[in-house]
Amino acid sequence: MKSLNFKVLFSLLMLIPFVVVTAQVNNDEVLMTIAGKKIHVKDFMAIYQKNNVKGETIDKKSLDEYLDLFINFKLKVKQAEELGLDTVSTFVNELAGYRDQLAQPYLTDAATMDRLVAEAYERGKADIRASHIYFRLKADATPADTLAAYTKALKVRERIANGESFEKLAIEFSEDPSAKDRDANQQHPFIKGNRGDLGYFTVFDMVYPFETGAYSLEETKVSAPIRSEYGYHIIKVTVRRPALGKVTVAHIFMAIPKSATAQDSSRIQKRIDSVYAKLSAGASFEDLVKVYSDDKGSAAKGGVLPKFGVNRMVPEFIDAISGLKNPGDYSKPILTPYGWHIVKLEKRDEPVTQEELTADLKKRIKNDSRFQLVKNATLNRIRAEYGVTEFPEAKADFYTVVTDSIFVGKWDVNLAKDLTKPIFKIGNMTFRQKDFAESLAAKQRKRDKENIQVYVDKMYSEYLDESLLKWENAHLEIKYPEFKALMTEYRDGILLFDLTDQKVWSKAVKDTTGLKEFYAKNKGSYIWDARVDASVYTLKDPKALQKVKNFIQSGLADKDILKEVNADSAKILTIESSKFSRKDNKIVDSVAWTPGFSKELHIDGATVFVNIRKVLKPEPKALNEAKGLITADYQNALEKDWIKTLRAKYPVVVNKEVLAKIK
Repeated sequence: MKSLNFKVLFSLLMLIPFVVVTAQVNNDEVLMTIAGKKIHVKDFMAIYQKNNVKGETIDKKSLDEYLDLFINFKLKVKQAEELGLDTVSTFVNELAGYRDQLAQPYLTDAATMDRLVAEAYERGKADIRASHIYFRLKADATPADTLAAYTKALKVRERIANGESFEKLAIEFSEDPSAKDRDANQQHPFIKGNRGDLGYFTVFDMVYPFETGAYSLEETKVSAPIRSEYGYHIIKVTVRRPALGKVTVAHIFMAIPKSATAQDSSRIQKRIDSVYAKLSAGASFEDLVKVYSDDKGSAAKGGVLPKFGVNRMVPEFIDAISGLKNPGDYSKPILTPYGWHIVKLEKRDEPVTQEELTADLKKRIKNDSRFQLVKNATLNRIRAEYGVTEFPEAKADFYTVVTDSIFVGKWDVNLAKDLTKPIFKIGNMTFRQKDFAESLAAKQRKRDKENIQVYVDKMYSEYLDESLLKWENAHLEIKYPEFKALMTEYRDGILLFDLTDQKVWSKAVKDTTGLKEFYAKNKGSYIWDARVDASVYTLKDPKALQKVKNFIQSGLADKDILKEVNADSAKILTIESSKFSRKDNKIVDSVAWTPGFSKELHIDGATVFVNIRKVLKPEPKALNEAKGLITADYQNALEKDWIKTLRAKYPVVVNKEVLAKIK
């Protein structure tokens, strides 16, 4: 669903004002009554001033015109309500969807979001290469398991502080499988471990707690144990430097097979060195790519690889690119786990400002774990505003009624049928144990088995948070008049669009009888100016001129003339036939409008003449010749008749004294 539906845009365009209101008027005064409903000055002015053309002075005539538009708008909405269009499921669902969108800014802590945007932008200015030692721990681990993992991590951190090798301890203790060497088997060859090295990354490449831990470290420093949703990490930053950003490079690649011997590797190295020598001597990079590169996919494109960021390539490749300053610069041969490369810089994306990047950063934050910080700030504000009273003993009752069946989606909510006590209060609203029980039942699914108490506590916190947000959401129209006004705009706009479609747009298209009758009554409004029935002949070979004229005089049709003249050669003749009005065709306009052949013209090396078959006097256009224009006029007529009917049906009373104050 788009952020601004065409239906709503249509309603706003219908009410674009012509002037700016400068007089002071009491907002609570009644400006008019439409079908018994009072319209206060503030209701009228809210829409009026929202789209005003700033800088213009008051104009009574324009204000009266705008007032008429406003009244027509409200009359149409009134009829839509009487017809029950505001109760149709499609309307209700569409409006609910827009409300969800419009409510989001009110349910998002702006200060926290702005802080995270600024933080992400600053972090994005640097690339980090880091290693870690990982201690696995489930997100829902018990306090005892958490303490055990933390203690283990802390002891390893102490050994690093005492001078032991980070890489050695990563091989020994890290539960990240990539840290250790993996022997060859039927599934894969021997794989050398990375000793904890994660390569380069930048903002959003890692889970937020890990990212924060890494960016808070200076180069070569080691962190204390840092908790993420996956467990504990000890992080060591090995390189920190200005961000590479997005780059496009080309490479000449020579693969080293997994089965290569030392002699094979030496031979491949000598080969890449000889290619580098040819490049240094002036040979074309693209030519060398075609002959020598083992990356056949990129070789067909001059060695160019798709644009990438710092986290998409192995560190050796990134290090080589970082040393290239200008497009066209290329590296010395570099060795990666895949083979030898010579890398050429094609393009480096220019840095963008925080303002330019803000929308994208907000989108990424909303899809990232760090958005929980925004939610927490919002929840804390709601808690402080309304007050929350919790009853821990009521939550504890669930420790005995929730069973392991909930982890296979088969927990029976009737096990909690005797639980009726309050479990928490938000403001003056009490939520009871049965409400929480129903939430537990609705959310149960097949999942890994957990400690019941840990699971209940987690689901209770989730239920409380959801209830806080729903409570705030339900009070938005009361708390924020501008939100209420915006929802009214959307509601009325959708109703207006739907009813106008029924009464005017679709009706004009479907009502063929009505359209024909309208055309018959107004045929005199759709008149062709003087025209000629003619053909324009363009010949690349002037020798064929007389032949073409002979064919025309013999009565041969244009399509047959084309076949005859163009039969034995390339297209030397083209013909444009139509009924031409003035300004339809420059060539037709340039000749005398008399029946017969025109004088010959010489245009861009071609010989051109016009055959005017008939001069047509002004005449009414047929319905199919001006159907678009006639349909549009029919729609306007339908709308005028509709408004006339509405004005007669619903009484409209304007308070002229209040209107005079506005004027």
